[in-house]
Parts: sequence; structure tokens; C-alpha cells
Amino acid sequence: MKAQDVVLKARAAGKCIPAFNIPHIPMVRPIIKAIADENSVAMVQVARVEWEKMSAQSLERVAEEYHKYQDDKHTLLHLDHIPAGDEDYQRVDYVSYLKRAVNAGYQSVMIDGSRLSLDENIRVTAEAVAIAHEANIPCEAELGAVMGHENRQLPPYEEIFASKMGFTDVEEAAKFAAESCCDWLSVAAGNIHGAVAEAVRNQKKPEARLDIEHIAALYRATGIPLVLHGGSGIQRQYILDAIVAGVAKINVGTELRQTYEFALEEKPGDIAYAQDCVYRACRNYIANYLMNTDLRDKIVHQQIGQGA
Repeated sequence: MKAQDVVLKARAAGKCIPAFNIPHIPMVRPIIKAIADENSVAMVQVARVEWEKMSAQSLERVAEEYHKYQDDKHTLLHLDHIPAGDEDYQRVDYVSYLKRAVNAGYQSVMIDGSRLSLDENIRVTAEAVAIAHEANIPCEAELGAVMGHENRQLPPYEEIFASKMGFTDVEEAAKFAAESCCDWLSVAAGNIHGAVAEAVRNQKKPEARLDIEHIAALYRATGIPLVLHGGSGIQRQYILDAIVAGVAKINVGTELRQTYEFALEEKPGDIAYAQDCVYRACRNYIANYLMNTDLRDKIVHQQIGQGA
């Protein structure tokens, strides 16, 4: 099962591949089991911020844990958010991270140059794409500002949405996709990340909305699968409409991270209990947000994973 084939087939079938983040190593096993038990296809992924500021440890450690439990019919390993400049506005040696991911067996990678100028983002992304394609894996990129990771107070959500603050520009997206040659594009259209600063990461995310017309325009302009970051806390109908409009991959982090962390607050030290909570929350997300329950949709989703 190849990541590029899975995402393209999902898009062609009007489906979406969920991608679940790993901020804590014990989350890997229950997430993989939940994906398989839902007869789904999904990615297990980790972002740099999750080993820098949480307890994912390293991209290699996540890969090691993933390979213990991987299910080749149902799961893929993805490297999320390797920034060229991080949430603290420090430059990052992204090339070394991407090469480490290739060596560790990641099946797709993401470069995030969204804090750079358009031309610099294109240059950095093209460099990342070359590394990924040399390894025969796809590269995701980001254009626009999917906010939430920055260590600063954000404006009220309704102000962000009404002003289209950080939304991906359609004309820039067309230029970016054509010149960077990225395989998938993460876009901003009302979605936001959960906060990662320690003082606020336990707070409930604002219930985000999506500008579906804007997503559709971005898909028409780029012609490549779009990715929705910040998938936790968005109303289901917005997600389903976004899939129709061009989204083929959706990232889910905050919902499962907080499930794990809150479970450990409830029962300190009980990793098994926290894992069970993550397992149930992950199954619930797949079943209730991304998949219709009729048999036809189950079959289509299974075919995506089997390469049909």
C-alpha cells in the first residue's frame, strides 16, 4: 500500500484518509487497533512539535513503535509538520529531518514553509519534494496560516473566520502547486490547530467552521488533493462538505491527545486505561465523522486500502 495511491484513490472515491497524531508513544498501539477494527485506512503521524514539546521522543521512536503494530492493510506512517521555521520563529534544519524520516521508513512526509514568503516557501518545498520523490514517497506542503501552534494569544475565532485571517490565497495556491510540485497541499479555510503551548494545551478548541466554497476554489486552482489540518472540533457536516470540495486527508491531533491526557489525570499512571480511552475515541471519530454506515461505503473504503 503506497501513500500516494491511497490518497488519490480516496479523492477519486469522494473519501478522506484520516491521519492521527502521536504526541505520546503509548497512543500508537490503540490508534492502529482502532483503525483496523473500523476496517478503515488511515495514517499514523508525528510532527516535530510533538517530540520537541510533548513526549513523542523522536521521529525514529514513533517509527519504531509503529513498526511493532503496523497493519499493512489499514495503516500508513506519515511525517507531519517539519517546519522550515517553527512556532517560536526559529529556523529548522528540515533537510536532515526529512532524510531521517526516509531512513526510518516513513511512507510520506510534510514540509511546512507556511511562515515564509511565497517564493521562499516554493523554494523550500521544491527541495523537500526532491528528497521525497528520490525515495519514491509523496510530499505534503502547506500554504496559508493554519493557526494555533504559535506561542501567542490568537484573536477570537469568529474574528479569524469573518476576516479570512490566514486563509490560503487561491492565486498563490495555483502558483505554489505548479512550481513546488508538491503532491498534497494543506490549506487554511477556517480550520485551526489545537494550542501546543503547555499553559493552554488543555483548553477546549473553538468549534471551527470551514469556508467550503473557498476550499472548492483552492482545489480547482491546484488540481491536487487538499489536506485539512486541525480536524478536531469541526462539525461533521463541514468535514463531509470539505471532502466533496477537494479534501482527501484530514489531520486529527487535539481530540485524541486530550483524551489520553485527561484519562491519565482521571487515573494517574494507568496507561492501559488511557489507551482504551484513545482506542474508543479513535473508533468513534472514524465511524461518526468520516464514514457513512452503509455497506457500499465500507466496501469502497476497504478497496482503497487493498489497492483495488
